[in-house]
Amino acid sequence: MKKSFLDDNFLLRTATAQALYRDYAQGLPIIDYHNHLPPDQIAENRQFENLTQVWLAGDHYKWRALRTNGVNERFITGNASDWEKFAKWAETVPQTVRNPLYHWTHLELQRYFGVTELLHPGSARRIWEHCNEQLRTPAFSARGLLRRMNVETVCTTDDPADALTHHAACAATPGGVQVLPTFRPDKALAVEDVAAYSAYLDRLGAAADVAIRTYADLLRALERRHAAFHAQGCRLSDHGLERLYAAEFTAAQVETAFRKVRGGRVLNQTEAEAFKSCLLLDLARLNHARGWTQQFHLGALRNTSTRLLRQWGPDAGADSIGDFQQGRRLATFLDRLDGQNQLAKTILYNLNPADNELMAAMIGNFQDGSVAGKVQWGASWWFLDQKDGIEKQLNTLSNLGLLSRFVGMLTDSRSFLSFPRHEYFRRILCNLFGTDVENGELPDDLPGLGAIIENICYHNAKAYFGFAAVPSATAVPRLLHA
Repeated sequence: MKKSFLDDNFLLRTATAQALYRDYAQGLPIIDYHNHLPPDQIAENRQFENLTQVWLAGDHYKWRALRTNGVNERFITGNASDWEKFAKWAETVPQTVRNPLYHWTHLELQRYFGVTELLHPGSARRIWEHCNEQLRTPAFSARGLLRRMNVETVCTTDDPADALTHHAACAATPGGVQVLPTFRPDKALAVEDVAAYSAYLDRLGAAADVAIRTYADLLRALERRHAAFHAQGCRLSDHGLERLYAAEFTAAQVETAFRKVRGGRVLNQTEAEAFKSCLLLDLARLNHARGWTQQFHLGALRNTSTRLLRQWGPDAGADSIGDFQQGRRLATFLDRLDGQNQLAKTILYNLNPADNELMAAMIGNFQDGSVAGKVQWGASWWFLDQKDGIEKQLNTLSNLGLLSRFVGMLTDSRSFLSFPRHEYFRRILCNLFGTDVENGELPDDLPGLGAIIENICYHNAKAYFGFAAVPSATAVPRLLHA
């Protein structure tokens, strides 16, 4: 029998899947442990004027689709009016059929605004006015939008030099959503642009009250900011890397390389690899000392369009899947820490689907029995966070690891309207389990399977990250030259 689009049983193909979703997954709170929401907008509880501001601004998924549909950049990142930009998106949406944007667009309109009408040029003005009217009410402020999706915790992505004043303001606001920072020290490793790197070290030094002249000074500054993040409730670090760094190095080589780049001279590849390999290890040791979880997002080929980079800057929608070799360096990096009993809880994300089995197998090498699922293969990321990519990730993890210990979904988004992606994931998860039950591949034990689904969707992350833990002083390891 033909089903209605986006009805209550969307993506749930069997009665068992429907029961698992309805009784175990649907009502759970959301822990979004990796996103790019602007903390200032949460702190000020921003009231968005219209759909373009809350929905299209900063969303490079949509920008890529608009460009592919032949839309001029003026209507994407340019100076067109907010209505003109929304109208162009309404023209594009019907062309996104079978792209996850088609599902996400209509899920978001339904879940936030109660809109069941399809978005197209003929419905654009009605939907625009209906949603904008709601956006002007307090229930649709930045925090209100999070509460509407039952979001319990969000972890933003923050540079070590950030002052964290917005997070402090969020923490001082009683009730609502827990907003925590994530330590993202990518700029501390970005030695390729010497002038930009020197300017960044000045900013980092000012934030940490450390004059950064030596490698030991750099570590001291990062450790101080690490401690400040911890005091603000941070329990995660994150790195966006093409691949891990795991070169051999000596302390003298690292110090020489740092003084060279700090002095305004370009490092050669060997020097840069040695410096990054050392610093990444020292940062990982800090994470272990404070009981944090470290995340490594691997394999993005970034800023491939010089035209868009000059016009807009990074995050313009011109990044792609990279074909970097991951296995040997990743294993070496993890083994160095594991061998010294300094491997923190770790989540690995791959952007190239060719690395799925590699990642799922790698995490099994470094489990030590101290924490269930200590080393995780993270949720399908970026180009892979659609139905096919999610199913492949769940199936591969099932085959090579323990799906039951998985810490679940995240949005990785800059949009306050992206949280139905957790529902999307939960429906796909329940459908896989339900199909297996009805095929006789899993027992017809809904309470037992339902408990596993609840864990994957919420409880595993709650226990793994320990967000409720009270910040405490923790001994910091002796780092190279520190």
